[in-house]
Amino acid sequence: MKILSVLHWLPRSLMLFSLVILVGCASAPDQADASDPRDKIEGFNRAMWDLNYEVLDPAILRPATVGYTKVVPEPGRKGIDNLLSNLREPDSFVNAALQGKPDSMAITAGRFLVNSTIGVFGLFDVATRIGLQERKEDFGQTLAVWGVGDGSFLMIPARGPSTVRDTSGDLIDAFYSPLGLFNTPLTITRYVLSGLTQREKAMAMEHLLEDSFDPYAFIREAYLQNRLHEIHDGNPPEEDDYDDSYLDEFLN
Repeated sequence: MKILSVLHWLPRSLMLFSLVILVGCASAPDQADASDPRDKIEGFNRAMWDLNYEVLDPAILRPATVGYTKVVPEPGRKGIDNLLSNLREPDSFVNAALQGKPDSMAITAGRFLVNSTIGVFGLFDVATRIGLQERKEDFGQTLAVWGVGDGSFLMIPARGPSTVRDTSGDLIDAFYSPLGLFNTPLTITRYVLSGLTQREKAMAMEHLLEDSFDPYAFIREAYLQNRLHEIHDGNPPEEDDYDDSYLDEFLN
């Protein structure tokens, strides 16, 4: 059962993974540009970037996503996306509790109840329409709230950007998530649909990477700033070296 539940940690970062593998790796930066203290294994990470871009996306993910969008109409794809999001609400509830966020606990519980009933098992996001905006919480954020540092930035094969802390948090999420109770066929189906859904969303963001001088560095910065944004519930601390231009582009 635990082996099956580990599959749950994979889809969370597929949105960013899809962005990572949309374009090729830029020329290696100057030595002065390769000294980001947050990226202690940049050589390895850039090699994984090449693997993702040159092998995985053109051979598997993009062709599958194009076929998916042709076979399944847009309303059906939206319903699947809503369903997958609803199945992640229990994870958010647990982590909101661990972080001491009663408001988020109430909202995630309310969203799950409303969307699982009135929303037909989550196919329709009724909760958002009545003002219950999604509050995504995961154990990586919980660890951050508890004072655990990021660790090095990581570019993981077939997953995409992460950090040592976030990867550890995802693995822990997998062991208590209700989704881990799925049998093998359902678990694989959920994983595949999550990947296709996130890859489709990333297609609208291709220009961000195409216009970037160093797409790898862009994704690294976007990921780290986005995580800071999530950890602090949209209000990251003011820092002298904090530049939210990457985040603005990524979220828009």
